[in-house]
Amino acid sequence: MKVLVGITGASGVEYALNLLRRLRELGVEHECVVSDAAKRIIEVETRAEVPECYSEHEIHAPFASGSSAPDAMVVIPCSMKTLAAIAAGYSGNLITRSADVMLKERRKLVLVPRETPLNAIHLRNMLALAEMGAVILPAMPAFYHRPATIQDMLDFIAGKVLDVLGIEHTLYRRWGE
Repeated sequence: MKVLVGITGASGVEYALNLLRRLRELGVEHECVVSDAAKRIIEVETRAEVPECYSEHEIHAPFASGSSAPDAMVVIPCSMKTLAAIAAGYSGNLITRSADVMLKERRKLVLVPRETPLNAIHLRNMLALAEMGAVILPAMPAFYHRPATIQDMLDFIAGKVLDVLGIEHTLYRRWGE
């Protein structure tokens, strides 16, 4: 399986950085694309370096075409701007173009919005995308697995994404275990 990870300018970029680490550790083939706003937020919210990714401006990247689309795409965190653009079919950058390709090719598209509270526009856009086949997976950590650290909460979200993609992992204790 080949996974494309899109990182947009919403708070919660640590979710994306953690998912990239976990994909690497699991040996899952992946690429990433990062928006300009996400680059700034990585600098503000973390001490991490911006990962080596395609820029949102590199519209010529192979995965911008249906003939070489990955098996799945995850936009994490997914800003409401990006979510709205995908819902409207506006392919203004490499992230939204790649998401559009995933929808048109009927491949797995997972959007991890990180916004609260949500307004009616956000909810309508999410519903529209769910009706188009996208998976809406809000960054809402659970507590039944008794997370003791922030890393436990990050791993829960990464684990839920991996579950949707059908990738085996042991990132969190499942309900009833």
